[in-house]
Amino acid sequence: MKRPSLTYKKPKTLLNKGSGFLEGYSHTLNPYAGCAFGCSYCYVRGMPVSLFREDAWGSWVDVKTEAASVLRKELARAKAKGPVTIFMSSSTDPYQPAEYKEGITRSLLEVMADDPPDFLLLQTRSPLVTRDIDLLQRLGERVRVSMTVETDREDVRKAFSPAAPPIPARLRALRLLADAGVPAQAAVAPMLPSSGSFPETLRSVVGRVCIDDYYRGDGSGGRRSGRLGLEAIYERLGEKDWYSREAFSKQYDSFTRVFPEGSVLASQEGFLP
Repeated sequence: MKRPSLTYKKPKTLLNKGSGFLEGYSHTLNPYAGCAFGCSYCYVRGMPVSLFREDAWGSWVDVKTEAASVLRKELARAKAKGPVTIFMSSSTDPYQPAEYKEGITRSLLEVMADDPPDFLLLQTRSPLVTRDIDLLQRLGERVRVSMTVETDREDVRKAFSPAAPPIPARLRALRLLADAGVPAQAAVAPMLPSSGSFPETLRSVVGRVCIDDYYRGDGSGGRRSGRLGLEAIYERLGEKDWYSREAFSKQYDSFTRVFPEGSVLASQEGFLP
């Protein structure tokens, strides 16, 4: 698979006001623009950051250089005005492949470890997050890692997001985070076709789960996702029943039968501070 092209840009600002689905946060923070994982269902495909680029989503990444110095100043100003809660990241994966070399996300965590926000949710699907366990431990209860695990079936993962990390590697990462005492959850978001043992698999590695689908989570009642041609993938897999509003209730119920009361959250509530 072809590697995405990298462009290096120095941002004037990093912290953006939380709004819409993320209105429960004071700010969002994106270490990169673009995402090499290029998941077929990603709602960012239909947003201006993607639509106004000539190249396809997943084929380009902007690296935000000197991001730590920008954040250090912005964070201090924001904290002087009131509580600071940060969602990282809303339109990219902070641990996509470029992070191995560039280290932008780690540099931002170093700033926050020294000057902690009130809360940080770190949303990723990459096991690379375990590299930064030392910094996450310093943040203590102020951080939660939300690891996307949409399915337990590799054939499904490959059909929807072939460039994303394998599911077993993500499960191992959740185990490592738990062993290190780092607060974490699995984000079954968007929920994809999975096996009947999926709830038990996740229960063995994490104590909290958030479940979401296109209709609740794409900010448009499923219309934005509907324009991405996803139904054809479900049809190829012979899993069209999963592409419906009814599928959410069935999956949610299957998890509540396995997880303790209050530890299975739905859509937006599962991502709030």
